Amino acid sequence: MGWNQVQPTISHYMWTNTEPGSRFYFVHSYYIDPEDSSLIAGTTDYGITFASALSKNNLFAVQFHPEKSAAQGLQILTNFLLWQP
Repeated sequence: MGWNQVQPTISHYMWTNTEPGSRFYFVHSYYIDPEDSSLIAGTTDYGITFASALSKNNLFAVQFHPEKSAAQGLQILTNFLLWQP
């Protein structure tokens, strides 16, 4: 919980203008463990490495709260508004 680094694992439009290892705000400590690791778009280390972003086709989901994540979170939201999958 709190501010944690996210490492993109794939090249994706949603990561545009964000730096690898940027910090985002997490409000909870649970996570998903996808059966298909090819869906993982970003990971976070918090005692263990877990999937903090997933992507498939025109879907992109994150475990952190972009709206609470300062400039990098605003960039994710901007990317979402401009994304044309």
